[in-house]
Amino acid sequence: MPATKIGDKVIRVDAIEKARGEATYVCDMTLPDMQYAYMVRSTVPRGTIDAIHLPEMPEGYYFISAKDIPAQGKNELWMIAKDWRCFAEDYVLYVGETIGLVVGPDRSVLKRIKAQIKIDYEEQTPAVTIDDGIHCVGGPMFPEKNSNVMCELFCEKGRPMDEVFAEADEVFEETIETPYQEHVHLETNSAIADMEDGKFVFYASAQCPFYIRKSIAGLLDVPYDDIIIRQCTTGGAFGGKEHFPDVLCGALLVAENKIRKPIKMVFDREEDTQFSVKRHPSKCIYKTAVKDGKITGVYGHIYYNCGAYLSSSYVVLQRGVFHGNGVYTFDNTYLKGEGIGTNMFPSCAFRGFGAPQTLFAIETHLDHLAHHLGVDPLEFKMQYLAKKGDETTTNGHIIEEVKLPEMLDVITRESDYWRKAKEYKPGCGRGIGIALYNHGGAFTGNGEQAIIKAHARLVKTGDRVSIQVGSTEMGQGFKTSLRKICAATLGVSIDQIEYLDPDTSKVVDSGPTAASRSTMVVGRLVERAAQEMKERWSEGDFTTEVEYEHPDGYPWDQATFRGDAYLGYGWGVACVEVEVDKLTNEVKTLGVWSSHEIGKAIDELIVHGQINGGILQSLGYGSMEKLEVKGGRFKQKSMSDYVIPTSMDFPKQFYHIQENPYPWGPYGAKGMGELVFNGASAAYVDAVERALNCKFTSIPIPAEDIEEALKNV
Repeated sequence: MPATKIGDKVIRVDAIEKARGEATYVCDMTLPDMQYAYMVRSTVPRGTIDAIHLPEMPEGYYFISAKDIPAQGKNELWMIAKDWRCFAEDYVLYVGETIGLVVGPDRSVLKRIKAQIKIDYEEQTPAVTIDDGIHCVGGPMFPEKNSNVMCELFCEKGRPMDEVFAEADEVFEETIETPYQEHVHLETNSAIADMEDGKFVFYASAQCPFYIRKSIAGLLDVPYDDIIIRQCTTGGAFGGKEHFPDVLCGALLVAENKIRKPIKMVFDREEDTQFSVKRHPSKCIYKTAVKDGKITGVYGHIYYNCGAYLSSSYVVLQRGVFHGNGVYTFDNTYLKGEGIGTNMFPSCAFRGFGAPQTLFAIETHLDHLAHHLGVDPLEFKMQYLAKKGDETTTNGHIIEEVKLPEMLDVITRESDYWRKAKEYKPGCGRGIGIALYNHGGAFTGNGEQAIIKAHARLVKTGDRVSIQVGSTEMGQGFKTSLRKICAATLGVSIDQIEYLDPDTSKVVDSGPTAASRSTMVVGRLVERAAQEMKERWSEGDFTTEVEYEHPDGYPWDQATFRGDAYLGYGWGVACVEVEVDKLTNEVKTLGVWSSHEIGKAIDELIVHGQINGGILQSLGYGSMEKLEVKGGRFKQKSMSDYVIPTSMDFPKQFYHIQENPYPWGPYGAKGMGELVFNGASAAYVDAVERALNCKFTSIPIPAEDIEEALKNV
């Protein structure tokens, strides 16, 4: 078999089994004496539980609750913090909070039992929106804290902002808001609990198997090694299966400890839409000082709606704040972030991990400021593009060459931006918009070296090599990319490399599959392990293992959030052209162009797929994905009323990949799965605003919102 090279085009290693329907998902699995479980959830957003009325339980059927957690255990799931309760007891904090499980062998009987369970509440006034949380409507949600601020941070550079504002000719201020967004992974949340040789075994649709193990072990106070997580074929995640599988597996662990039979729980689509984590809504207040037509300082106050538990919100908020200036360098900056607790389903990771909210806000804010000053938005923004050596908002530095000028040359030429921007007069019904964006690769600051401490292991048996890492394939193509890196480094065929779905009892912990770190960090670990293995290839069968090493000379202070937050960024440019029917308010997208700098593409076909999918997902976020809240409940419940883009909604995309090899990535690669989401929504809104000569300060902008905006023109 010929050796595989990085530049080779290969068929995705999981493509055929998925296309044929041969891949085994959790819902396809059946174990002997299988039991089934359904969650019993809170129906009010805030209140005390006065009583739970259970029907007579048939033999072999159970109601599992916090009372079934053994005395040595604690009713908590360990995510970033330990505040998320496995089971609500005494009180509830959001609609959909898990109060118990009904478990038994017949699903129709379980549904009947679940329908007969009655729960008495004493309801309290909920805080639902960010403003509710800020102003503590109905009293603080967390009385012991006397505040609904769950987490906060700030970063600043340059002079004090009050001095900058005092010297300015004007201060341009506006508030920009972004919404909840549903992940819509094709496979819903699901897990199975079982026992093997005295250990608890879970089959899960999940991104981070080692996260689950850590999160749930404290419920029974058992060692991590007594819990085994086996990731199954995972049909999409987008961040929605980073921490949320802990919620399923924690409840199943308590049930399994009592029943000692395999238990399966699979959400249906309506459950998944109503009762799973979402993207954090945001409220960003920007104040920009302008003197002599130039920006002299930017102040941003950034609020994220965390929901009732912290989950990953503190880390999401950090990334949002650190990306609060986008791809621009301003002399003076103050950015403050606050995560607000509310009586909503907890928010968690979603592609972009906090950056899309502030990147949309800063891009849109600068577009509006440019129009206010009477200049072309792109011309205006190009004055402030970050470049190598510039100081970042965290007092670190951009340590790489920034290729945005070259990328802009490609996109403005391919889209004919400059001609169209001049020719399409404001309000003429046609518009072209453009957005610039970035995404810091891997975990922020010292996360990789101090917290994750990733490992990778390769096992050689004959002429075959097994990759043993905890990173997961969730549809993004990582099984193919990682095998390709290993094969190319060893000088063998990709067919000689095995990389199975991880089992925590058999692989090393390479960290979570999140934060655009998989190729950039884990891929580099596998490359290093393969380089060592290649030198020893003639030794026979053996194992190589390596651990993460952080480059010297790039300090970070986690206590103050000062230093080099990211060693490398992905960079992007997206351009969108639209035509708006002023009678029906329908928007037709005429063209989509993008350029992305991701170091080096390990597999261009996979990258192309990521670009198409990420940009389409971002366009949906900006244009149509409306997820409204009423009384603490999501109004949209299914795919019939939560609208996402299809192939009919947007045209074929032009894409360009800008090479700029990253010194600490495999073959020069950086992460790119999240970057491609971060900008198209702002470009789309920019185009629609120009076409209609109006302004939007929140998304999405479906036809009814366009109608409302036109009333104010």
